[in-house]
Amino acid sequence: MIIQRVVLNSRPGKNGVPVAENFRLEQSTIADTVQVGQVRVKTLYLSVDPYMRCRMNEDTGSDYLQPWQLSEVADGGGIGVVEESQHHNLAKGDFVTSFTWPWQTAAILDGDSLQKLEPQLVNGRLSYFLGAAGITGLTALLGIREKGHVAAGANQTMVVSGAAGACGSLAGQIGRLEGCSRVVGIAGTDEKCSILVQEMGFDAAINYKKGDVAKQLRELCPGGVDVYFDNVGGDISDTVISQMNQNSHIVLCGQISQYNKDVPYPPPLPPDIEKIQKERNITRERFLVLNYMDKQEASVLQLCQWIQEGKLKVRETVVEGLANIGAAFQSMMNGGNIGKQIVSISK
Repeated sequence: MIIQRVVLNSRPGKNGVPVAENFRLEQSTIADTVQVGQVRVKTLYLSVDPYMRCRMNEDTGSDYLQPWQLSEVADGGGIGVVEESQHHNLAKGDFVTSFTWPWQTAAILDGDSLQKLEPQLVNGRLSYFLGAAGITGLTALLGIREKGHVAAGANQTMVVSGAAGACGSLAGQIGRLEGCSRVVGIAGTDEKCSILVQEMGFDAAINYKKGDVAKQLRELCPGGVDVYFDNVGGDISDTVISQMNQNSHIVLCGQISQYNKDVPYPPPLPPDIEKIQKERNITRERFLVLNYMDKQEASVLQLCQWIQEGKLKVRETVVEGLANIGAAFQSMMNGGNIGKQIVSISK
């Protein structure tokens, strides 16, 4: 059976900025027969995420991420529909997902590696299982619950950097739902800031490309910052940390500003900021959602409930066509998206 697939064409280098040409679309084949325990799936949606930048390096810098190999098919979060099954628990027509879905139009996969999906849980929006009701939503929810120490009625202020991104846009809303009294986002355009406030219920948003971020933070968070959901690292995070309160908490979700630099993860703080962190007893612990998979089922159901009730607003940037996945990756890394980056190849 002839298929199309996307392989890693070249590496940008540890300090390089990824471009669409780092990926290559090519024709390939898969077997015509499905063995016992396997299913043949048609790919519907693929997820493009910031962590994938690490997988473009020969050394990912992480013990849980494997590097993509040159001229080999890339993979990540994906959703598809079963077209043929030799697996006891999966039937033709079932919708399934995996964290290691190959970037190709169809595939033969081990049925045990797939999770069956129930579209009604997300009002039929299957792609949400890659975002708000998937690993992205889990990262936001469990990050806040496990590392944010949010307590209803405690009058806490949360700041979210990368707030218009897939995880940040959910984290701000979840912070509110979990009990924060004030939520402030930091994003890179006026449009993004407007969406955060008008659609997603943030109290305020700062365009970090305009004006004095430290001054705006002081005005918008007069009582200081109690919880910081950090997606970006770098200068923005240093500015936020300098205004955090005693015994406050950083949810160390991502450091996208550092992904094109050859630095350890999490990147060390500048000496003056590290001094503030220690003096104020600010927690800054590495957070990995995969360490909390025992809470996955209940957490996904909570996210789905909020989606159904309209309490969790979801934004997606959808790109059509497998051929455009490299461009979608480049756009995401350049901060050009609002919400989750999804590639649809169902047509």
